[in-house]
Amino acid sequence: MPERSLRILIVAADALTRAGLAAILATQPDLQSVGQLDPTEDLDDALAVFQPDVILWDVGYVADDALDALAEFTQLSSAPTIPILALLADSTLATAVWQAGVRALIPRSAPIATLAAALQAAAANLVVLDTSSASSVLVPAIGLPYEVEPLTAREREVLQLMAQGLPNKSIARDLAISEHTVKFHVNAILSKFGAQSRTEAVVLASRAGLVML
Repeated sequence: MPERSLRILIVAADALTRAGLAAILATQPDLQSVGQLDPTEDLDDALAVFQPDVILWDVGYVADDALDALAEFTQLSSAPTIPILALLADSTLATAVWQAGVRALIPRSAPIATLAAALQAAAANLVVLDTSSASSVLVPAIGLPYEVEPLTAREREVLQLMAQGLPNKSIARDLAISEHTVKFHVNAILSKFGAQSRTEAVVLASRAGLVML
């Protein structure tokens, strides 16, 4: 257990959203909400006042305003030292948020346990991406000489777990589906990549920017 709670500054345009996030964080013993802020307020001064370890930033539905505020904030001299976890109401905003300089983003609908884990990972300066965002924001390091048929959301989930080296039984348990269904998805993934093995499929997926090894 950490020696002290993780200090989190909440940033959101909607006051009810800020209050709701603060209430959620209050249920987690290792997380502490140290302040709530509208993105139009002076965020640079807020960092000095609240001294957060992580900023939890709700992007909301007004994408242009939120992205402008994010981009402006990430250019502050003090901003690069403070990790930001962005909450996305719409996964189509993932690329724009990534380009604004945020390296941790999850859906607004993520369960509390996922939110807590993502905040801890962001505080450790790790890249945090859910499966719905990963394929949008990760630029292929090498690329593939052919076009891969798009993966379904479930196939992307299975692929991420394959990349962790999990066998079908463990994947089935983690996703709460049958081993038969896992095998079906694995075969579909191999077919789409033209791979002969799970290892080959994961390597090709990494080259295509779909997983991180």
